[in-house]
Amino acid sequence: MLIPGIETSCDETGVALSDGGAGRLLAHAVHSQVAMHDAYGGVVPELASRDHIRRLVPLTREVLARAGRKTMDLEGIGYTEGPGLAGALLVGASFAHSLALSLGIPAIGIHHLEGHLLSPLLSARPPQFPFVALLVSGGHTQLMRVDGVGRYRLLGETQDDAAGEAFDKTAKLLGLGYPGGPALSRLAESGTPGRHKLPRPMLHSDDLDFSFSGLKTAVLTLIKTGNANPPDVARSFVDAIVEVLVAKCLRALETTGLTNLVVAGGVGANLQLRAALDAQAKRHGFDVFYAEPELCTDNGAMIAFAAALRLEASSRAPSGFSVKPRWDLEG
Repeated sequence: MLIPGIETSCDETGVALSDGGAGRLLAHAVHSQVAMHDAYGGVVPELASRDHIRRLVPLTREVLARAGRKTMDLEGIGYTEGPGLAGALLVGASFAHSLALSLGIPAIGIHHLEGHLLSPLLSARPPQFPFVALLVSGGHTQLMRVDGVGRYRLLGETQDDAAGEAFDKTAKLLGLGYPGGPALSRLAESGTPGRHKLPRPMLHSDDLDFSFSGLKTAVLTLIKTGNANPPDVARSFVDAIVEVLVAKCLRALETTGLTNLVVAGGVGANLQLRAALDAQAKRHGFDVFYAEPELCTDNGAMIAFAAALRLEASSRAPSGFSVKPRWDLEG
C-alpha cells in the first residue's frame, strides 16, 4: 500500500512515501524555510504559504523518483489537516485532494500531533502498545496514554507556553536568533550547572500539567540584572525545563502503571532531555523510545505512516467506516 504524506503545517515542506502500516519509508524529503524567516525573527505566515506552493510539486516528484514509483502506483494520500498556519495547511490540503481526485484514491487528513505521536514507530527500535507519550514541541507539551492507533487519553498538558516555545523565546532573549531552541541547547553545554537558580513551574503539583511562561519571565528578570553569563543562563534554563519534563514523565508512568515511555516532537531531539530520561530509565526500570532525530521535526514521513495505518484500519472495517481520523482525547 503506497501512501505519500504531505506536511505543510508551518515552515517546513515535507513529502514522503511509505509502503503502508509496515512502516518502511521508501523516500522522504524536507525543505526548511528557516533561512527565509530568520530575517524576520520568526515565521511569516504569508511567506510560508507561498513557499509551500513553490516546493510541493518538485519535492513530490523528487520523492517518487527516489523510490522508483509513479503517481499511478499510489493507493491513498495523507496530508496534515491541522493544527498549523491556516494558509500553509490549505496549500497541502488542496494539493492532496487534487492529486487524490485525479487518481481516484482517498485523501486522508491527519492531525499533526498524531503524526508526531506515532513517529517513534518508524524507528529501528519501535515501542509496543500501550505506552505513555510525551509530545513536546514548539506548540505543544502533552502527556498521553496511548493504547493503540486512535486510542489516546490526555493525561496532562501545558497551561501556557509549550516547552519548545519557551526554548525559542528564551533564545531570543539571549540574542540567539531564529529558530533558537537548538542554539540554546548548544550554548547550554558550555554553561556551569547551578550558577543561576530558576523556578521549576508546577514541579510538585498533584497533576500532570505543565507551565513554562513563568520560567521565561524569570530568565528575562535575570538578564536585566546585567550579571548573567549567557552560557550559564542557558544551562540553568535547560536544566529547569528538563527536570520538570522528566519528573512529570515519571509521575505519568507511575500513575498509569506502564513501563514504556515514548518521546516525540521537536524538543524530543534535545540531547539534555534524552540523557536525563535515559538515566532515569536505567534507574527506575522502564524503557524509553524516541523518534529518529530527522523525524523529530515536522516531516512527511510521520504523516504518510499515520495515513497508512488509518487507511489499513478502514479496509478491515465494516462498510460505511470513514477514513477521516478522529483526535478525540479523553481526559
